[in-house]
Amino acid sequence: MPFDYIIVGAGITGITAAEELSNVLNKKVLLIDKRSHIGGNCYDYINQEGTLIHKYGPHILHTDSDEVYDYLSLFTLWNIYNHKVLYKIQDTLVPVPFNLISIDKCLSNESENIKNALLDQYEVNSKIPIKELKNSSNEYLRLLGNFIYDNVFLKDFKKQYGLNEEEIEEFIDKMLPFNLSYDCRYYKDNHQVVPAHGYTNMFENMLSSHNITILLEKDYHEILSIDYENKKIFYEDKEFKGHLIFTGMIDEFFNYRYGELPYRSLILLNEDLDDVIFQENATIHYPDEYHFTKITEFKYLTGQQTFNTTIQFEFPTEYDINNEEQNIPYYPIDLEKNMALYKKYLKLSEEYENVTFIGRLAEYRLLQMDELVKKVLDLINNKFANL
Repeated sequence: MPFDYIIVGAGITGITAAEELSNVLNKKVLLIDKRSHIGGNCYDYINQEGTLIHKYGPHILHTDSDEVYDYLSLFTLWNIYNHKVLYKIQDTLVPVPFNLISIDKCLSNESENIKNALLDQYEVNSKIPIKELKNSSNEYLRLLGNFIYDNVFLKDFKKQYGLNEEEIEEFIDKMLPFNLSYDCRYYKDNHQVVPAHGYTNMFENMLSSHNITILLEKDYHEILSIDYENKKIFYEDKEFKGHLIFTGMIDEFFNYRYGELPYRSLILLNEDLDDVIFQENATIHYPDEYHFTKITEFKYLTGQQTFNTTIQFEFPTEYDINNEEQNIPYYPIDLEKNMALYKKYLKLSEEYENVTFIGRLAEYRLLQMDELVKKVLDLINNKFANL
C-alpha cells in the first residue's frame, strides 16, 4: 500500500494526526512507534489486580478549548476529575499551587498579616507570580514569596530536573503562581477529565480507520533513511514522495549533528496494596527527605471502587538512551543554553519541505495534551487540507 503520510511516534500527537488525515482527508497513513503499544506516555492498562494504571505517570486532560474537548469527545466518554496536589512541607500536607489555605498551614503566625498585604494589593482570585512576591517591597509578601520558593520550587526543581540554584533562577517565571483564593485545584481549566474507559481505549477508537497502518516495535531507522545533503526521505530504500510527520526527538532526526539536547527521565515503580486507600489524595509530592518526588494513587483518577489499591512512586533521573530504565525522554530542560542548541536544529528542520516536526520532543517544549491536539488540528486545517 502506498502511503500519503508516514508518522513517526504513536503518542497523542501522532495519533491525532493519523486520525484526521485518514478520516477527514481520506489519506493513507503509516504510523510507526518503537514501543509495543500505542499512546506514548499516555498509555494506560488494567493490571493483574484490576486497577487501571497510567504506566508513565498520571495524565489528566485539562483544557479551556471547547474545540479540543469536543474533538476528543468523539472517541470517548469522560469522567470529570479535578486534580489536587499536596506537598509534604515540614510534616504538613499543603495544597500547591499555594493559596490561602497553604498560608494557614505553613505560616500560621503571620497568616493574617500576609493575607491583609495580599488583599491590599491584589484582587481576589488573582494569580501572582512567585518572582513578584519575592521582589515585593512589602515584607510579608516577600516572606510568602521566599517561603514558597525555598520550600517548594527550589527543592522540587533540584530533584525533578537535576538543576543547581543558578539554573533554577531561569525557571522562576515558569513556576506555578500563588492563587489568591481557597481553590485547591491544581488546574483551573473549564474541562478537567479523564477518559471513562482509559486513554488506550480512546486512542484505539481514534485509530480504527482502514486507512491507517500501525507498525509497533519498529524503530523508524529500520525503515526510513535520510539523505541530509539532498533533503530527501527514503522509505524501504525508495524515495518517499509523501509527507513525513516527525514527533520524535529533533536532535535524533539529525543524527545529533550539534550534540544531544538534554532531557530528564523517570523511573516509575508500582506497588499493589491490600488496603482500600493508601493516602488522602491522588498525588502527594515529597520535595525533602526521599529520593522519589511523588506518590500517585490511581483510584482517585479513575474512580474505581475496589478493595485493593495501586500506588506509583516517581524517581527523577538523568536521561540515558543506552539504559533501559532511563531511556524515555520525559521532560525537555528549558534553559537558555539548551534552547540555543534547539534553535540550531530548528533552523535545519526548516530546510525539509516534506517533513513536519511537531510535538513535545520535536519542538523541545513541555506541551500539554490539549496543546498538542490543538496544534495538530490547526496543522491539518491550515497546511494539509488543500493538498
